[in-house]
Formats: sequence, structure tokens, C-alpha cells
Amino acid sequence: MSAIRYPVAASAEEALSSPRRAAREREAVQAADGPVRFVSEDVGPPFATREAALDAYPGRFDDERPGKPQPAAEDRFCALVERAAKTAPEPVEPSFADGRRWPTPAKPPATVFRVSVSYWRIGPAEATPPPDQARALRRRVESVGLSAAELRALANQPLRPVRPQQPLDAGWFERPAPEAPHILIPDD
Repeated sequence: MSAIRYPVAASAEEALSSPRRAAREREAVQAADGPVRFVSEDVGPPFATREAALDAYPGRFDDERPGKPQPAAEDRFCALVERAAKTAPEPVEPSFADGRRWPTPAKPPATVFRVSVSYWRIGPAEATPPPDQARALRRRVESVGLSAAELRALANQPLRPVRPQQPLDAGWFERPAPEAPHILIPDD
């Protein structure tokens, strides 16, 4: 089985028709003559049903219907994803009726199908996050002038511990398991 060869392009729409392909990052850098980053983005209009999306993009997805074209192994960079049509549910007021505080939940949100394209995006990496975490940065004066990209990068960075984790405190009737010393087991 061959590796998937992802398009090298500047946007998701361009990736659907880009002749430049690369399986690895170093190949993508050579094809783009500059820095690249791997991204997955939605493209095209939302579709009400899966079949409508499969008919609009023939040969891009695995289609179990008989007689439909199938993508080659190296061309499987598109995925059909199901997303909620609305981003947030409607707010509800507490009802306090029949011994219940909240009303019966509404029906689940409507969903739509979108085409997600994974590709090598040409251009520099995202904005680098500030060196501090949000809990330390929000108390400082310089946090007032952060741009939207810096705030987004700050919100997406992983949390770091404030101090190193202390070793396990084993009590009198606990001891480490011989096969997994990081787990304490009771010893009566």
C-alpha cells in the first residue's frame, strides 16, 4: 500500500486541483520552495445528506454504492465529515414544572456534511505563543495589547505545570506494585 500524497497548495480550494503532491514534509518543502505546515480545512458548501456530497465530489471518497468511482490509495486526502448546522444551542429558561427544574431537551441539532481537505499549506508557521501561560500573562500590563493571532495561540497551547510533580506519598498500608512502580496497591 502506498502512502497518501497530500497536495501542496496555498488554500483548501486550490488543494483540490493542485498537481503538486508530497507524502512527507521534506518533499512538500522542496515542492513549495519554502516553509509548509500540515492543515485540514473544510471546503465547499454544506450538504444536507451524505449522498448529495458523494454525488457532488465523485471519486474523492470511498463510496459503497455500486458503480461509483473509488479514489486511488494515494489520493485519499479528502474526508467527508458531519458537523452541527448551528454552532450553539438555543438558551432555555428553567421551568420548575412537574418536579423538574429544566424542560425536556429539544431534539438534537441538525447536521450537515462538509468536505475536509488535508494538505500541505504553503507559508510560515502560525504565530508563536507568548512565553507565559494565560494564568500568568493575564495579570500583566502587556497582555492588553495582544493581537487576535497571539490570543488564539495562547488559548491553543498546552498547559504546563506550575511546579514539578511530587513523588507518590505511600502510606503505611500501601506499597508500589512490582510490575508497575507508579501504581500504589493496598497491603493489608
